Amino acid sequence: MAQPNLGIAFTQPPRLVSASTPYTDTSVSDTTYYFTLEVPATAGEPLQQVTFNQIQGTEDIKFNQKDTFAFEGTRNSQGSKLPLKAAKGDKKQQTFTVIFDTPVQPGKTVTIGLQAYRNPFYDGVYLFGVKAFPSGEQTAGQFLGIGRLQFYAPTTTEN
Repeated sequence: MAQPNLGIAFTQPPRLVSASTPYTDTSVSDTTYYFTLEVPATAGEPLQQVTFNQIQGTEDIKFNQKDTFAFEGTRNSQGSKLPLKAAKGDKKQQTFTVIFDTPVQPGKTVTIGLQAYRNPFYDGVYLFGVKAFPSGEQTAGQFLGIGRLQFYAPTTTEN
């Protein structure tokens, strides 16, 4: 749906369902952060692009562009793999962008796996703003919410 001066926008935006990682210890290498989005049947437009912006955390988390992936479904109920056109970071904007090769149609649930080089060295809460863009030339992105990941320093036991 075109809106004056905004370009193409969702009638009803996708919903950020969850953000999770299987490894919550600090400093774990090559771990994946899963962000699940639901594109409602009433979205009006397919989902083309998602941007992630780290808005809280003691250190910046870096992602491996070439190992980023997406699939239909959720982390615990994975469906077919979704090819990506691009996955790229922008240091200046402090964002990481994922672009689907074929837009995700309304009525689908999709999970994006961001491959971190490693979990942060410092424990605490790390927050990521998530923004979705429909397909088209001039699109208006819509903020979906904040994905929250918490990391813990490993506990050590002394004998």
